[in-house]
Amino acid sequence: MEKKFKTLEVTEVKVKPFTQNVGRIKGIATITLNDQLRLRGLLIIDGAHGLFVGYPNDPFYKGEDFVTIYNPITRKLREHIEEVVISEYHKAVFEKGE
Repeated sequence: MEKKFKTLEVTEVKVKPFTQNVGRIKGIATITLNDQLRLRGLLIIDGAHGLFVGYPNDPFYKGEDFVTIYNPITRKLREHIEEVVISEYHKAVFEKGE
């Protein structure tokens, strides 16, 4: 199989900060990769070491653990997505004056 893309890049990000307290979840995001693949339902979570991006869980999985529907395979892509989403989250919160 021929590789078309050497790297994936977030080309669009939309963030919706929550206005009411929803525990550790601070907002939700939708991203587009390489202007071709849209991923919805990314969670912005306030963890022990600050904000991070969580990926949606499979609601039909019946095991003990959580299984995500999709997630980045490489550390480089995970860090890129997290950096872009959290940066956009901070911009959105600042604009609302929260």
